[in-house]
Amino acid sequence: MSRRILVLAHTGRRAAMTAAQEACTQLHSSGLVPVMRRRDLEDIQAEYGVLAAPTEILDEDVALDEVDLGMVLGGDGTILRAAELVRGTNVPLLGVNLGHVGFLAESERADLAQTVHWVVERAYTVEERMTIDVKVWHGGELLARTWALNEAAVEKADRQRMLEVVIEVDARPISSFGCDGVVLATPTGSTAYAFSAGGPVVWPEVEALLLAPISAHALFAKPLVVSPTSVLAVEILTRTDAAGVLWCDGRRSIDLPPGSRVEVTRSKTPVRLARTHLTPFSERLVRKFQLPTHGWRGPAPATTAGTQLSPVPGPGDRNTDSAGNGAVTGSPEAAGTSTGDTAVSDSGGFVA
Repeated sequence: MSRRILVLAHTGRRAAMTAAQEACTQLHSSGLVPVMRRRDLEDIQAEYGVLAAPTEILDEDVALDEVDLGMVLGGDGTILRAAELVRGTNVPLLGVNLGHVGFLAESERADLAQTVHWVVERAYTVEERMTIDVKVWHGGELLARTWALNEAAVEKADRQRMLEVVIEVDARPISSFGCDGVVLATPTGSTAYAFSAGGPVVWPEVEALLLAPISAHALFAKPLVVSPTSVLAVEILTRTDAAGVLWCDGRRSIDLPPGSRVEVTRSKTPVRLARTHLTPFSERLVRKFQLPTHGWRGPAPATTAGTQLSPVPGPGDRNTDSAGNGAVTGSPEAAGTSTGDTAVSDSGGFVA
């Protein structure tokens, strides 16, 4: 049976629709079956007419679990929408960046033909990215439950009013302050909203949860990196009537009245991303953010000889002199002497 490849495109962009047509045509000519959602296919047909390559319709001609891989043509937002579709299945996503930074994408628009070739040849690996489970409580009642690949962001609902919150780790309060919001993120999300809030960049293979306050009015409101088994929580205080809103990956939202509590834990259901380049994350970081690296000289060769450094002698250390004899260094007390006019030598004699 021919392999089926789901093509997901941001049909609000003409470039993405053009790329989708090219990808479907190349997949078909390589013996694979392109699959699209009916809505995406109709958008493309309304703009360009009937596709040249025969295309199956997801959930009509083929089920999602029959799909081998999903190609996502767009920016990070398109990949996050695609993650909603495939999460909980074995379908990995391979992103082709048509946006700006495109940190979740694996390749660029200029590499589309090569990317399709890699898909045809199965020249990719699959990695699992941590996601988070998010719960919203109010008055002991569970109001909502959702998830996120990048982050759950608690934000103020009224731009003219500051949000009063208290942050918590593992059922213990850390600090309370007024702020514009708090970002609760995964390592994948550390280069997204949490990065803009001043949080640290965390390598994807690191298992951790992040908390980054947004414009906090406090002396201690630093980003936190905690264990992946920890429970992060943000409570909206009732000392004012300022309300908040929760956004998960910028896709799903719920209003947060005063007294609400948002809890974040590591989810058991990851999102699978396909990788065609086994480049270090540091290289991707430099390329995506166009970081300056002028003056970098690189690691020293492994065969380079160096001088063996010895510890600096401390008080009371016994070293060897140039003649190979034992010599005492350090304080007079350590050398067996007194600080008076007369001292006792090691041999028991008196030294004037």
